[in-house]
Amino acid sequence: MLEEEVLLIAQVSDALAHPARINIFRYIMQSNRAMIQVCNKDLVAHFDYAQATISQHTKKLVDSGLVEVKKKDKYSYYYANLGMLIKYLNATKKFPIEG
Repeated sequence: MLEEEVLLIAQVSDALAHPARINIFRYIMQSNRAMIQVCNKDLVAHFDYAQATISQHTKKLVDSGLVEVKKKDKYSYYYANLGMLIKYLNATKKFPIEG
């Protein structure tokens, strides 16, 4: 297993270590699949979290590479990075299990 794969697993696992972030990522993924754009106010309305809390969680998801941000006018829209999710899943499959 390569060191970069170990770092990838650690970084993405850390981002997914909080139930709110898993739910936010899932919501963004489902919205993207339905061709619905998602911005911060949509997340605040859907999850009933404070705007600051949503921002902290989305920052962690963005930093991990699971979510990408695209700015348009005065809004930032969130998109699930399925390529990163697939890289993460593939790396976890290589994780050696010794018994």
